[in-house]
Amino acid sequence: MGSPLTNEMFEELLAAANHSAVHLESRDAYMADTSFTKWLGTGIVSTDADDEWWISTIDKAVARGVEIRRARIVSEPLSRYSRWLWECTGPVNLAAGEQVRWLPRHLTAGLATPPADFWVFDSAVLVWNHFTGEGEWADNEVTGDRALVSLCSDAFAAVWERAVDHEDYRPSSRMR
Repeated sequence: MGSPLTNEMFEELLAAANHSAVHLESRDAYMADTSFTKWLGTGIVSTDADDEWWISTIDKAVARGVEIRRARIVSEPLSRYSRWLWECTGPVNLAAGEQVRWLPRHLTAGLATPPADFWVFDSAVLVWNHFTGEGEWADNEVTGDRALVSLCSDAFAAVWERAVDHEDYRPSSRMR
């Protein structure tokens, strides 16, 4: 077990990637940050310093040829947090150069996915992201174990194939 993935640790992992970085998210809520809290009160998406860091970091990797893909497995109707993520995806993730797809949880039948979120860099390095029940970072595990990297790479590919591109995904107007 490790510690929460810091911005510096993530930058190092991404800087070492030459071809790809894929991220699978499977929770309906994560830690509440300031832009989420603002959105709850106003309904307006606003970026903050963390978003600007993300856009800059991802943009640099994409500019040097790293393909960055993110798949989100979500329950429908979306939780308030997932709805906020959907609204932020354009101005943050897509603006940074990520490709993002959404997979409604009810369409995952038959898929074998790990129970934790993860990143895989260049199909060689796996980072497990562990969260508390409240969505706060708990810790991370970094491994180069080929069997685990392969398991997660295959799981991501299966989710990605079934998922809907952000531009085409339309969540219900209802929220949980």
